[in-house]
Amino acid sequence: MLDSKKYFIAFAITAAIFMTAIVVSNALGAKKLEDVHTIENRVALDILSSETQFALLEETSCSDIGPGFLSQELGPLGEKLSFAENQPELNASDLEYLKRSYFLLEIKDYLLMKRLTARCGIRPTFILYFYSTKDKCEDCEKMGYVLTALREKYPDLRVYSFDYYFDIGAIQTLRSIYKIKEELPALVINNKPYYGFKTIEELEKIATSTKKTY
Repeated sequence: MLDSKKYFIAFAITAAIFMTAIVVSNALGAKKLEDVHTIENRVALDILSSETQFALLEETSCSDIGPGFLSQELGPLGEKLSFAENQPELNASDLEYLKRSYFLLEIKDYLLMKRLTARCGIRPTFILYFYSTKDKCEDCEKMGYVLTALREKYPDLRVYSFDYYFDIGAIQTLRSIYKIKEELPALVINNKPYYGFKTIEELEKIATSTKKTY
């Protein structure tokens, strides 16, 4: 009788621990999912904000364009999207929509900034960066870190990142215009294509040399 009671108590304790673990796991999962959706909503709002800003920038006077003007918006937005992209709880169709909106926003920004800087006689460095999420690309990942560090070092540097294989006509058009081969990572620096991983020092040298000719 005593042994049966001991077994019953042990079973009850085990069951309680098991149920507690399930409840805690579900609560943490729900919290994580909520965090992902919060990021998703913030990215969507940032995209809307940037699109509104572009309409205003078209009326911008050259006297309003000062140091750091070209580096205000897309960097933080891209970082949020990269974080969201690594969250498995985010619905695939939602993520595709956000990426599509972001890539189109980048292209819109690129075209607008080229017009603004040409009109105002400014010659910033533009970098188009093509990477891949289709297959494992370690050099693409390293290249992303280098470009982030480079952008922090040079406030007026404009970096636009695109998933090479993403199914959107505008990216395919960019690839066609600059004749980007399927050798990733690929960079277009001041209208000239480069392939493979590049260090910060190499990029600085390329940017300096191409700025004299483009």
